[in-house]
Amino acid sequence: MTDVITAKRALYEEEHELLRKTARAFADKHAAPHAERWRTEGRVGRELFVEAARAGILGFNIPEAYGGAGAADYRFNAVIGEEFSRHPAADGLAAVTLSNDIVVPYFTDLTDERQKARWLPGIAAGELVVAVAMTEPGTGSDLAGIATTAVRDGDDYVVNGSKVFISNGQNADLVVTAVRTGPDRHGGISLLVIEAGRAGFSRGRNLEKIGLHAQDTSELSFQDVRVPAANLLGEEGSGFASLVRNLPQERISIAANAVASIEGVLERTLEYVRERRAFGRPIGSFQNSRFQLAEMVTTARVGRAYLDDLLARHSRGELTGVDAAAAKFWATEHYVDIVGRCLQLHGAYGYMLEYRIAHDYLDSKITTIYGGTTEIMKEIVGRDLGL
Repeated sequence: MTDVITAKRALYEEEHELLRKTARAFADKHAAPHAERWRTEGRVGRELFVEAARAGILGFNIPEAYGGAGAADYRFNAVIGEEFSRHPAADGLAAVTLSNDIVVPYFTDLTDERQKARWLPGIAAGELVVAVAMTEPGTGSDLAGIATTAVRDGDDYVVNGSKVFISNGQNADLVVTAVRTGPDRHGGISLLVIEAGRAGFSRGRNLEKIGLHAQDTSELSFQDVRVPAANLLGEEGSGFASLVRNLPQERISIAANAVASIEGVLERTLEYVRERRAFGRPIGSFQNSRFQLAEMVTTARVGRAYLDDLLARHSRGELTGVDAAAAKFWATEHYVDIVGRCLQLHGAYGYMLEYRIAHDYLDSKITTIYGGTTEIMKEIVGRDLGL
């Protein structure tokens, strides 16, 4: 069905398409049967990470010496993200995409050899679940405003503070945590890897959200948590630069997955309007339905061409922060719009949670908020215009 929406693409090669089949089969086997339970429980089972590792789709860029595939080509990540985003169990599968695209790069790019040996094999095996903790109760998009402190005491840092809206927070074993190690607004930020079992580390409630019900989102608290200085990623004070460095990949991942989500929503809506009948004919045969879907499919095709160009640039190391910001707000805002229009085509059934479109509707809005709000993305693009 995707071929109806998306024309043949030049971005991927045969090996990428083989991985696509693996990712799709994995989602059908290991996510679809558990999707409703995960939504009810508010988190995926930890076995998802272990099975993803066995299937070769977790930590794809982790070096082979540490149990990964050693593939630096981001297109492999993108293929996995696309298939998971299109899938009806996308809200649970997002836990794996988050690890691959957003968290694992901190462990592959910022660690020294000892740290790699300590952490990467467990991550690659799915035995160590990872998360990144930046946002605080009083600090959202303003990364430089974090207040969680890490005070050096001999060979340790003593960490105090709290984080909120942390994805994978309930399952995480290793949390890359942004902490303040000095007074300078930017130069006083560092990154510490904090193991969940340390004294003084506690998980708050699994936050109740409008959507993404299978993706756990947590409050984390640190009360006099002693963390070895050996857990510092990079040099002290380099944390802000490291966070900013990883944001373009986070944002292009969100954008690409939003376009894939659009494609999945349109696939399911096309199937519905062909089967659902009103006044003795399929509702897809009415002119309004045809016109609405013509517009939305065209938007999906434009978005796919746009994102494929940016994904190719990212794979060559040419993606800019401005490019990623523009793609992020464009793709996610269109995602929200198209899901709403597709729900309308479902009529009253679209409002019923037994239909996937209702979950799509609830899940879509957060994409315009996490990874940087639409307003912040527009500010980045607007400043680049010299305004």
